[in-house]
Amino acid sequence: MTIAFTGGGSGGHFYPIIAIAEAINDLVREERLVAPKLYYLAPTPFDQNALFENGIVFIPVAAGKMRRYASLRNAADFFVTLGGTITALAALYRLYPDVVFSKGGYGSVPTVLAARLLRIPVIIHESDAKPGRANLLAAPFAQKIAISFESAAAYFPKKVQSKIARTGIPVRKELARMETEGARQYLGLEKDVPTILIIGGSQGAKKINEAVLTSLPDLVGITNVIHQTGRANFKEVSSVAQVVLAKNPHAARYHPVDYLSVISLQRSAAVADLVVSRAGANSIAEIGLWKKPAIVIPIPESVSHDQRTNAYAYARTGAAIVIEEENLTPHLLVSEIGRLIKNPELAKRMGAAAEGFTDPDAARILAKEVLAVGLSHES
Repeated sequence: MTIAFTGGGSGGHFYPIIAIAEAINDLVREERLVAPKLYYLAPTPFDQNALFENGIVFIPVAAGKMRRYASLRNAADFFVTLGGTITALAALYRLYPDVVFSKGGYGSVPTVLAARLLRIPVIIHESDAKPGRANLLAAPFAQKIAISFESAAAYFPKKVQSKIARTGIPVRKELARMETEGARQYLGLEKDVPTILIIGGSQGAKKINEAVLTSLPDLVGITNVIHQTGRANFKEVSSVAQVVLAKNPHAARYHPVDYLSVISLQRSAAVADLVVSRAGANSIAEIGLWKKPAIVIPIPESVSHDQRTNAYAYARTGAAIVIEEENLTPHLLVSEIGRLIKNPELAKRMGAAAEGFTDPDAARILAKEVLAVGLSHES
């Protein structure tokens, strides 16, 4: 069997694919199946180590972005996508995979169109509460449509509703696991003090960093703070924090990091009493698996069309509080953090609501479906 994956150019599209590949490899070992050949068709490999570790071969396929505003670059990128579709046609014709799994995003369009032309079965997965245009384009000819938020179903055409199933967001095994033992010592946290974990995405978030820095004297008075600043922002944030906390008796409670490695994230999640995060679908899924109460701060809709919808869809479960970036002030941030930290019953209820949101078996469910469709096509 041959399986082809495709997706856009972000970690939100890429890492769920890795989670599914992990689950496929697990199922192959458990059920003693012949190992399928795995390929990833996209503009960039994104994370070559992750591909290598899961036995996935990368095939470059160019794709142009379609911007939501008038731009001459849209016309130029149309021809990039056309060229990518021809490349994908040649690659899929040579490989002739039994199934193509698409995570959506601009990078998936050429491969999905090529699969349609070659009549190769397509499965699509939508992580966001509001589907992206690539998945809406693929929906009419997709064999199966997986969604993460119930609200996403309403955006798809009525004629494809019977193909839709809510599976949740596939999360890599290593991020679904928390490491409690020795976590406080490893992270250097003060005992008997609540801990908040602040994540601004892998690149960090300047607006969140600014609010945190201004709030630091108040925050360290009530909590340990683990703050992922983003690599590009780390030096500046650390320097400002040293000045802000120069004479503060609780300065040692602040722990800025440029990027949380897997082991650091596992341990930070284990000890965190509260998570402050952007509202990317993957981030929300991870918080849900950790069963932690959260404050989510979506990227403004003018920049990202999906995070605000994700944030409110998740908040409706009772697992999170939403603070719009335009309303993010140091006073409000400290007030909301303090309210949750000082109300353990509320935090407990939010954590319980988070537990019900994310399906820990999402990657395995999708892997089984990919194998089932692939086997039926193969026969």
